Amino acid sequence: MTQGNNATENDAGKDAAAVEPAEEKRLEEAAAAEEEKKENGDSKGAVQEPLQGAGEEEFVHPEGGWGWIVMLAAMWCNGSVFGIQNAFGILFLSLLREFGNEHDEDLRFRTAWVGSLSMGMIFFCSPIVSVFTDILGCRVTAVGGAAVGLVGLLASSFVKSLGPLYFTYGIVFACGCSFAYQPSLVILGHYFKKRLGLVNGIVTAGSSVFTITLPFLLSSLLEKVGLQNTMRVLSILMFVLMLAGFTYRPLLPCKSANTRTGSRCPRMSQIFNINIWKSLGYRIWAFGIPAALYGYFVPYVHLMNHVEERFGADANKEVLLMCIGITSGVGRLIFGRVADYVQGVNKVYLQVSSFLVIGLMSMMIPLCNIFGGLIAVCLLMGLFDGCFICIMAPIAFELVGSNDVSQAIGFLLGLMSVPMTVGPPIAGFLRDRLGSYDVAFYLAGIPPIIGGAVLCLIPWVEARRKRREKEEAQKGQDVVQRMIDSDKAQGDALCKTGDPESVL
Repeated sequence: MTQGNNATENDAGKDAAAVEPAEEKRLEEAAAAEEEKKENGDSKGAVQEPLQGAGEEEFVHPEGGWGWIVMLAAMWCNGSVFGIQNAFGILFLSLLREFGNEHDEDLRFRTAWVGSLSMGMIFFCSPIVSVFTDILGCRVTAVGGAAVGLVGLLASSFVKSLGPLYFTYGIVFACGCSFAYQPSLVILGHYFKKRLGLVNGIVTAGSSVFTITLPFLLSSLLEKVGLQNTMRVLSILMFVLMLAGFTYRPLLPCKSANTRTGSRCPRMSQIFNINIWKSLGYRIWAFGIPAALYGYFVPYVHLMNHVEERFGADANKEVLLMCIGITSGVGRLIFGRVADYVQGVNKVYLQVSSFLVIGLMSMMIPLCNIFGGLIAVCLLMGLFDGCFICIMAPIAFELVGSNDVSQAIGFLLGLMSVPMTVGPPIAGFLRDRLGSYDVAFYLAGIPPIIGGAVLCLIPWVEARRKRREKEEAQKGQDVVQRMIDSDKAQGDALCKTGDPESVL
């Protein structure tokens, strides 16, 4: 009877010894998983777990319905915002004639600041817009931004010199466009999941459609009604954009506020997410792309004036912007599909190839002595411009994870604002000093090639990080296995020493 009781106690001891290592293993695995999420900026599991614990049903995207109306509104937003920006080359010529003075040696330098400041401010405001979108929602942010853009464009139609245009067009109008644009991309995730890639392709193609049509419309309006009335006509696009913003009916729940203190103010982590900067691959990407963009916007601003100087005022220069717009839309569809077959961060190589081609095509512009050569250059430039744009979001997802991708793109766009703003005025300065755009276009092709070379480091860095994490995980498993073996050996020893005692 005593032996039986001791045997039962020994079995219980062995069970306890087996349970303790298993419990320790689970705790260590959970800690390792949490540490990995912190390092990579991936908190997806941490978000889903409370939802499952709370017993909430998983959100099902409508995949259509009212979402198609939202898609058309977002397409109008993308087209009107970037269509006007891409067609600034036409407005640039009109500004030179309207406010120009043949004795002004810095005329092109000062005029280029209007368009480059506008494009730069759209990107500069992106991190701020992402915070406002999280706090106020897509509808309020988009409608408010479109209203500000409308005021800025209307005010620009009444100015009589370049100075006020820096504020009305370069800052007010551009900030409004930025606040209207970003919510149009966020709201799509409320209505689509399986079809999100297709919908994003259609929405981003809106800028290509407007880039194709607006140059001809602007040329006709500038010739018939003048610069001021043309800007008032463009204000109609912003008014329609403001109405389109009312269609952004949110479906996903808003992000929770600071519930511990009961405050309605957002947490600092909601405003500035430092997890994305823990990824070395993202840091290289976030500084490599801006380095490549110092010459990116130069053709959009100065190509029209270059064509007029090289081939005469009667040259059909609007065709070049149309070629860029058409092939850019085609490139977004083609390379967006190609990116689905490229694994992981190797998608970066698509951006590397796009920067290489864009840089070479910028250098080819001064070498084209026939108009057909310029058309071929613009066709290739637009095709790979679409490649660069369409895979930004997939690369951000691979580098930081889905939960942090919004702010990752927002901060990237903010960093892109500096080169987008500085590049065109430098090109205009070189034209004023040297008498031609040749050197400006040659220099504009260098930054994309250098930036593309920097981006080549990302796949190597990410492969090394994954290899190191795999080795650390293997070491952790070996330590846990040794602990289990040690505990098992101790349990066996206790069993062997326990039997004689029970006999005694």
